Amino acid sequence: MTIEQAQQTVDEWINTTGVRYFNELTNMAMLTEEVGEVARIIARRYGEQSEKESDKNKDLGAEMADVLFVLICLANQTGVDLTDALKKNLEKKTLRDADRHKNNPKLL
Repeated sequence: MTIEQAQQTVDEWINTTGVRYFNELTNMAMLTEEVGEVARIIARRYGEQSEKESDKNKDLGAEMADVLFVLICLANQTGVDLTDALKKNLEKKTLRDADRHKNNPKLL
């Protein structure tokens, strides 16, 4: 599925199953909550915190998909073409960071 297809699919789902988009502020709060769930798994599974028994069966991919879903909702309702935005972002990073990371002794 392309990013464009994902935006269309989410829009179709929202307008049929989901009834309507939550407002932008609600979706921003939901995005923050979902990112927090991803952070919790990463911190406990890959970081220095111990993983609680209740977190051991959490699916990182599913939590990342929740983040992506809400991000796509925000993009759709604010008129952002994520394909175009990502292309522009990669171009910016490529120009800005062409040598930056290669010359960073911390990354060697």
